[in-house]
Amino acid sequence: MQIKLLEILRCPKTNQKLNIKDAEYIDNQIISGLLVSEDGNNQYPIHNFIPRFVPDSNYADNFGIQWNMFRKTQLDSNSGHPISYERFWEATGWPQDKMKDQWVLDVGCGAGRFAEIALNAGAIVIALDYSSAVDACFENLKHHKNLHIVQGDIYSLPFQKEFFPFVYSLGVLQHTPNVTKSFESLPPLVSNGGKLCIDVYWKRFRTMLHGKYVIRPFARCISQKLLFKILKKTVPTLLQISQLLGRIPKLGKILKRLIPIADYTGVFPLSDKQLKEWALLDTFDNLSPRYDNPQSLITVRNWFQQADFKNIETFHCGHLVGRGNK
Repeated sequence: MQIKLLEILRCPKTNQKLNIKDAEYIDNQIISGLLVSEDGNNQYPIHNFIPRFVPDSNYADNFGIQWNMFRKTQLDSNSGHPISYERFWEATGWPQDKMKDQWVLDVGCGAGRFAEIALNAGAIVIALDYSSAVDACFENLKHHKNLHIVQGDIYSLPFQKEFFPFVYSLGVLQHTPNVTKSFESLPPLVSNGGKLCIDVYWKRFRTMLHGKYVIRPFARCISQKLLFKILKKTVPTLLQISQLLGRIPKLGKILKRLIPIADYTGVFPLSDKQLKEWALLDTFDNLSPRYDNPQSLITVRNWFQQADFKNIETFHCGHLVGRGNK
């Protein structure tokens, strides 16, 4: 943890400023210690360079498992393809040349696939996640001097209000217990004139046809370790079946959706090895979360309107995207 992060952090219970206690430093970064609220009643550990405001185990454990296991899979710097780059800029619509030295909050950073894009644009990024994925993000991106990582809860974000000119949460909100409440926690952190972008699974007939919604009730009844073990054995075969179905003229795209697997054949320019790795990662991502709550376009637009945002846009870009200006 860099000391300048302390200026922005707040106690999630009282909104008080925090003080550092019993800090140990390595290369001018705090590797361990405590963050203590001004009244001394609340304290939070700093462990392995990361301030932690949540319990060690929580509903997002599956994401910690997958992102530490597939730490580099979806990083553009690892895949060699601008997949995260294109999704980030198309979804946000933000001016790249205006990002330099601007504070950006990434809510639900995972292993850091989108934080990497913002950092490469020169932004100062706070990457937050509820799960132990923060450790994967740290290992991936710790060479960036403008990176700050926090393990925190979207329902009680530990930051100064109205501070960030840019806030985004991509591929996250649908996996929280109360999606509307999760969204409502974001606007208070956006500075006046700042920008907010989120995306969620789109609640429409086509989405609900996905085979994962047949499998999920059964997948949630077994341990995540057993689920991963099963998928590791079955995904290669299911991927081949999906690829065969995808070759059927006209009906191929529809039939593929009946196979509960993430198949990016013809979608991304991945090698055969990468297709298998991404299929295993995203199939586990589809089946293992405790919560999976798609949202309608009307709902997303209403969120932004009720938060008094302007220039609101809702559209499809992989997921259902909502963005606007405060």
